[in-house]
Amino acid sequence: MKQEMVFGLHAVEALLQSEPERVKSIWLLKGRDDERLHKILQLAKQNGISCQPAARKALDEKAASPQHQGVVAAAKPAPVKGEGELAALLDGVETPLLLILDGVTDPHNLGACLRSADATGVHGVIVPRDRSASLGPVVRKVAVGAAENIPLFQVTNLARTMRELQERGVWIVGTAGEADHDLYQAKLTGPLAITMGAEGKGMRRLTREHCDELISIPMAGVVTSLNVSVATGVCLFEAVRQRRG
Repeated sequence: MKQEMVFGLHAVEALLQSEPERVKSIWLLKGRDDERLHKILQLAKQNGISCQPAARKALDEKAASPQHQGVVAAAKPAPVKGEGELAALLDGVETPLLLILDGVTDPHNLGACLRSADATGVHGVIVPRDRSASLGPVVRKVAVGAAENIPLFQVTNLARTMRELQERGVWIVGTAGEADHDLYQAKLTGPLAITMGAEGKGMRRLTREHCDELISIPMAGVVTSLNVSVATGVCLFEAVRQRRG
């Protein structure tokens, strides 16, 4: 049976709290004994999941990375959420805040975007099925638990999904350096989807054309652009500030 490896203290703990039925087994660094591992051991015991000691080299091999923090879990792959699940979410949310990521292929950036989305109360993150990093172990590790909390929707046709959001009254704001007004001049209240482009290239033409509004992030120094995950955090927290006001 196909399985995926989830590693890192936050990611494994979040998985045990949110979807323990997916976890098949857990390996812990031999000789390690601290509070965080005790929490994972307790959650595993509560759900009848076996934990086995393992040497660091064995954990490195299982995780295919040395960044496992002494814990690796074998889990059933998470079911992919698509257009149907997105529609169901929107049916239950009066004023949605969504994040659309157009072609973010670096798993570190996707993980960081999910972390910001979780911190700002985003209801769901939407990505194209073919032009995006997927929810792999690196994304989960970088997201430090957010990947288990924030729904990620993979859609077949991003432009069509954007049209469907607009038909539901969602205002779609895209980020572009050449926009004629900036983030702090935009109204980010009400049903909203913030759209971020790919690393370096920005949004694709069709995605840009389906935005209701384009905004820029004002830059004061010699740097002309921000990493997509940093820009995402800047935009989402400004939306939170306005929505609280």
